[in-house]
Parts: sequence; structure tokens; C-alpha cells
Amino acid sequence: MSSQKVPMTPAGERMLREELKRLREVERPRNVKDIEEARAQGDLSENAEYHAAKEKQGFIAGQMADIEDKLSRAQVIDPARLSGERVAFGATVALVNSASGEEVTYQIVGEHEASLERGTISITSPMARALLGHEADEEVRVQTPAGVRVYEIVSVEFK
Repeated sequence: MSSQKVPMTPAGERMLREELKRLREVERPRNVKDIEEARAQGDLSENAEYHAAKEKQGFIAGQMADIEDKLSRAQVIDPARLSGERVAFGATVALVNSASGEEVTYQIVGEHEASLERGTISITSPMARALLGHEADEEVRVQTPAGVRVYEIVSVEFK
């Protein structure tokens, strides 16, 4: 595990804390019950339910450790407290694809909270890395699997 800070929004931190609570209070107790039930069936060497439950136990423990690590290294950044003209973590950026004219808006967030369905992209994504440090009315080139795409930044907001 790294000692590098993990940038996240307050919503991203809340999401991690809720997932950790769910794992601790719902998934782990359910898993313990599954292990006990499988163990009660007798011979463990050929008990598929027991082995599956033990494997899930390790998976849950790994998820919890990963979340605890992220939270211990969290650098919570509230976009509502930021301002400026340049794209930075937490910025909501409106863009126009120069070739297609398609408009898109993304907020730049931490890796674990990125979701295209919610309009959020990871700070480590190629799009976010291309946008960082630029401001409205600038063009940026983004290397995508389909080739280079050019976008014009329409606006940069912190909300």
C-alpha cells in the first residue's frame, strides 16, 4: 500500500464510509453465518459451500482493507470551497467536441468516485489529465483509444 494521498470529494469520502459500514454490518455478519451453516454440514474437505464462503470472507476482508487504506490517506477537497479559472481537481468542466459539436460536462473527482453515468471522471483519466491547468476558450487534445480528439473548454466551475 502506498503512502500517497488519495484526493476525493466530500461525497466520495461519504460513499467510501457507507460502503465500509455496509461491509462491516451487513456483508461480514452474513458471511460468518454462511460459514457456520456450511460448517454444520459436516465434512469440510468436500463442502463447496464452505469453501465458497471462506473465499468470500477473504474477498470482504480485502475490500475493507482497501477502503480503510484509502480513507487513511484521504485528502478531502470540497469543490464548493475552490475557485479559479483553470481546471483542477473538483472542477466541473463543460466541453465541446470540435469535430462533432457534441457538448459534454464532467466533474473531475477521485478514482473511486468516477462514473460516466453521473458525469464524473477520475483525476487520473486521460481526459482529466489533458484538461488540468487549462481554462475556458482553450482547446485541448485528448488521446483516446479511437485516436486524438480535440475539445474546446466552454466553462470551468467549482460547485
